[in-house]
Amino acid sequence: MKTISVCSFKGGTAKTSISLNLGAALARFHNKRVLMVDFDAQANLTAGLGLDPDNHDSLAAVLQDTKTVGEVIVHTDHPSIDLIPADTWLERVESTGNLATDRYSHEKLKKILAPLGYDFAIIDTPPSLCWLTESSLIACDYGLVCATPEFYSIKGLQRLSYFMHYISERHPFELLGVVLSFWNSRGKNNQEFLEVIEDTFPEKVLNTKVRRDIAVSEASIHGKPVFETRPKSRAAEDFRELTQELLPKLESPCLSSTHS
Repeated sequence: MKTISVCSFKGGTAKTSISLNLGAALARFHNKRVLMVDFDAQANLTAGLGLDPDNHDSLAAVLQDTKTVGEVIVHTDHPSIDLIPADTWLERVESTGNLATDRYSHEKLKKILAPLGYDFAIIDTPPSLCWLTESSLIACDYGLVCATPEFYSIKGLQRLSYFMHYISERHPFELLGVVLSFWNSRGKNNQEFLEVIEDTFPEKVLNTKVRRDIAVSEASIHGKPVFETRPKSRAAEDFRELTQELLPKLESPCLSSTHS
């Protein structure tokens, strides 16, 4: 199983939509078995797959040794996509129970996910540089950065770059790239933003840009991937192209496996 940590420094970068629809595209169009992991206490990925976070346990229970990972995995409407939901307990899980005294608590997620037999696990992380994001990066084989062509989103990328570099020195993973969402090809500052990203993540800006599309919001309301609600939308086209661009990187030997 190859694990992808989807990260951003701030909210509003379509991180959850990218996580959800990347996983859905891998399952639907490439016959992959996908585990979606909602590791954000806001539980938007859980809701985006049509589940109520209040009715399910999260990885918090597994991290605290009160449940096994098999007990919290939920089957979705798609036969090739399973989900580990999120709940509000995740927000401070590292400061409670047995994790509070565990020096290596941030490595526990990796041990929990390692035995699972999916083709891919996709972890949707909080939009911050917190314990949950660190744990996700330690657990992953690949990182995927989400950003928007806006000043505050681009400005935060340098801090995210330092954070990811610091973790990868001890727990190697490969950066798949930076995906830009809410893209307007006629944006007047596009070139300046792309140059800043290139300086921060050299040669990592992905060719596929995810354009703004109301179809994504409509799909989340229905708790489904956009391929099911608006399969001919430009968002569905962009997510399919993004998956096609990433798949060769995902199917090649990954950096973390060469260091294991």
